Amino acid sequence: MKKYIFICCLLITLNAAAQRDKVELYIQRFNDIAIKEMIRTGVPASITLAQGILESQSGESDLVKRSNNHFGIKCKPEWTGPRVFHNDDEKGECFRVYPTAEDSYKDHSDFLRTRSHYDFLFKLDPTNYEAWAKGLKKAGYATEKGYPQKLIKLINEYQLDQYTKTTLSTTANNVTNTAILQPTAIIAVYPPIEEKEEEELAVTTNSSIKNNIAPKKTNNYPSTVFLINQTKVIFANEGTSLLALANQQKITLSRLMEFNEISNIEILDEDQLIYLEMKQKKGINDFHITKTNESLHSIAQKEGVRLESILLYNNLQKNFKPIEGNKIYLKPININQATANKK
Repeated sequence: MKKYIFICCLLITLNAAAQRDKVELYIQRFNDIAIKEMIRTGVPASITLAQGILESQSGESDLVKRSNNHFGIKCKPEWTGPRVFHNDDEKGECFRVYPTAEDSYKDHSDFLRTRSHYDFLFKLDPTNYEAWAKGLKKAGYATEKGYPQKLIKLINEYQLDQYTKTTLSTTANNVTNTAILQPTAIIAVYPPIEEKEEEELAVTTNSSIKNNIAPKKTNNYPSTVFLINQTKVIFANEGTSLLALANQQKITLSRLMEFNEISNIEILDEDQLIYLEMKQKKGINDFHITKTNESLHSIAQKEGVRLESILLYNNLQKNFKPIEGNKIYLKPININQATANKK
């Protein structure tokens, strides 16, 4: 009898060790992708990995082998790609098929990022994996009663939160020309600032061409938090991670995007102003005279006025492209004036 118990215990131990090896191998294979997706969309790497482990049985489930679907995402009406049928909550349910595992990870991030009922998750601290796990259940990601507890257990057991913290630390180091606003900090107040005069830029350009150096656009913005139109703003360089900037300024990524009226941008592709709170409905000036290559959005950023207000004051559509010399009103005006300006 003792021998039988010993053999059973040994088998259980060996099975547990083998299972742990599978999980650790899965983490090694996919932690880089989870980190990349966190930088791109803000979904915590710890949550992504825990869901991947649980939903795919560490990459060994029948569904994964047939479809590369690591997160059990069902077809939904909008899915037009390949599909496979698999028994889940009901018999023969439709699941998405992906070319690679990485495509599955990307779709998982987009699935959470683009659905309004998951919006509240992105207002949570990314390191608060317990709140994220419970929030996923609350939002209806899974029907299983103990789903949050299983995710939390995986994160704790395999220390998956280290990947979230590593991402935050790495991206924070890439943020340049930013400063955390301290309670006693002095904030400079600036009106909308223009770039250097054309003649000065022309001299710089000619000099740069002679030396085969691309001229860099200059600006007069400070390197710390300052005010435009009584609104906190910072000038961020090309290559800045918005997720890192949001965390540094203790703002959620979704709120930062809302303040700046942008979406689907993870890394800035050009130097620009980034607001740290909601812009004003009215400008300091009555109007703005457009320059070459300005867009309505860039005008809204430069003047510290909400884009929706500018559209309203000028009776314009969002896709309107101003040309040099247009008068764009920053305060309410007579509707006839706005219509004339549009023409």
